[in-house]
Amino acid sequence: MDYRKTAEEILEHVGGSKNIVSAAHCATRLRLVIADNSRADKTALENVDGVKGVFEASGQLQIILGTGTVNKVFDEFIAVSGVTASSKAEAKEAAVQKQNIFMRAIKLLGDIFVPIIPAIVASGFLMGIMNSLDFMNSNGFINIDTSGSFYVFANIFSNTAYTFLQILIAFSAAKAFGANPYLGAVIGMIMINPSLQNAYTVATEGVQATQSVFFGLYDIDMVGYQGHVIPVVIAVWLLSVLEKKLHKVVPEVLDLFVTPLVSVFVTGYLTLAVIGPVFVWAENAVLSAIQWLLTLPLGIGSLIMGGLYAPTVVTGIHQMYTAIDLGQIAQYGVTYWLPLASAANIAQGAAALAVGIKSRDKKVKSLALPSSLSAFMGITEPAIFGVNLRFFKPFIAGCIGGGCGALYASIVHLGAKGTGVTGIFGILLCLEQPVQYIIEMVIAVGVAFVLSFVLYKDQNKDQKPEVVKADAPQALQEEHSEEKAAGEIPADTTAAEIEELHTPVNGTLIPVSEVSDPTFAAEVLGKTAAVIPSDGQIVAPCDGQIVSIYETGHAVCIASSLGGEILIHVGIDTVKMEGKGFTTRVADGDQVHAGDLLIEADLDQIKKAGYDTATMMILTNADSFAAVDKAEPQEVSRGTTVMTIRTGA
Repeated sequence: MDYRKTAEEILEHVGGSKNIVSAAHCATRLRLVIADNSRADKTALENVDGVKGVFEASGQLQIILGTGTVNKVFDEFIAVSGVTASSKAEAKEAAVQKQNIFMRAIKLLGDIFVPIIPAIVASGFLMGIMNSLDFMNSNGFINIDTSGSFYVFANIFSNTAYTFLQILIAFSAAKAFGANPYLGAVIGMIMINPSLQNAYTVATEGVQATQSVFFGLYDIDMVGYQGHVIPVVIAVWLLSVLEKKLHKVVPEVLDLFVTPLVSVFVTGYLTLAVIGPVFVWAENAVLSAIQWLLTLPLGIGSLIMGGLYAPTVVTGIHQMYTAIDLGQIAQYGVTYWLPLASAANIAQGAAALAVGIKSRDKKVKSLALPSSLSAFMGITEPAIFGVNLRFFKPFIAGCIGGGCGALYASIVHLGAKGTGVTGIFGILLCLEQPVQYIIEMVIAVGVAFVLSFVLYKDQNKDQKPEVVKADAPQALQEEHSEEKAAGEIPADTTAAEIEELHTPVNGTLIPVSEVSDPTFAAEVLGKTAAVIPSDGQIVAPCDGQIVSIYETGHAVCIASSLGGEILIHVGIDTVKMEGKGFTTRVADGDQVHAGDLLIEADLDQIKKAGYDTATMMILTNADSFAAVDKAEPQEVSRGTTVMTIRTGA
């Protein structure tokens, strides 16, 4: 391809050099921060030679070009635009600063709550299971020993994350605000200190003690903050401000003693005396408003919110919803928001499924079907961005289906005991109302599927699947001569060559649709094998040559003996770690053999930084081969074949 021409066309369609705030790239994507998004023509960008997809995320316009191509296009883009190349960190910072204060706040909430979701999910699932066991045991459906260690311990485990939730939130918030996370945890501990009356007992016991503050200016209730979210976040933000100020003014020799002491004491006092009482009132007001909306007569409020849920995913606003779930669980014992979200998510999956079934375009089918499965599991980005928004009408069908499902959930007062998981597995959080949950799903899926199936049409309704057989008529062979000339392997090649690609890491091979990144999940970059690694030893999947090893160590490109262009990408968004936790063992141009060590990745460090460790092996030029076969999900180890490529019939 003409890299200079591609760069020029991209520059033209994003509004020219004056509209570029910063430009950077990772292993697969050109990452641009632009001043005026309205000047970017995404449709035109998608039609530029070499561009495999375009989407906005975290304030960046991300243009997917693929491994090997993105470097060359980026170099030309810098040359033709006159823009100074930015590091990924600089581009990320520029993207954050470009966002309005509301979106920055939403992102911040996501940074705080997303890392603690696994802990909340574990407790939520276990609480749902224990509640169901109690129900079945007390009604005679089963007979279990409630004094046994398994039952007693499970009961203890089930509510632990919620009992100490304020500590988890405070620790995570401190990391997000740039404060010492352990000091943040102390603030969380202060807010649920046993010396304070447990907030859950106030309704039955009343306030047991008060305390005058600010030299007798007024009294406060000596009640803890169990179940509250916003006061903890505000308190830790104050801690971060104080700590940073003190680090600047306190002499280094005293900093270790003075800064933690003053930060914790001042923050703790102001939290109990001012921040807590004020923001508990504000939080309760917000939750009451949301609950009022969800309980409008005939479920109208839930219908509206269920319909609007998917658009909030597109804008990123959904990152704040975990806070709503946690607040509702604390106040009502269940969250009515999660069933609404579940209906919206599964409806988008049903809309994508309808597209996959109805479309006669093989590429659309291969994208829509796995994307729909992902949405049924609660991960909607591949379906929304890869399919439904692309054709728009399926997206609207999904919104309507989600609204209808949410309407039913509101009418039957469907609530979930925990948060963090939607879709099919969300039923584990609703085990006290499983039938209602199933009916909600059936309604959402049925409405979305039917509407999408009726509304969707292939862009060319006369389009037929492209199939070229060795004995095809001459006219059909001529119809595809242009594709063959462009480098595709003819289907009538008689001398077939086969190459096996082994797993690049030990672990569990999973369906690619389960990968959390929509670009990888939809296989936009090429045929993809995804592994959840059990160790950090990343090895060569075959004999070949290192085309490029990225300076951050999170990705490597290999040219195989048979001409396969292979990208190995360690983790999701790990480019943001800027090389921390990665040690490269090869260099550009090195010859490698299958099993040779390429990268050592510290999986614990990746997880602690909040990133997914899923490792993808992507055949970026899959179209150049007659067949590409992938192994079924399984446990894999070095030497296990996970992909086979073939050049002939």
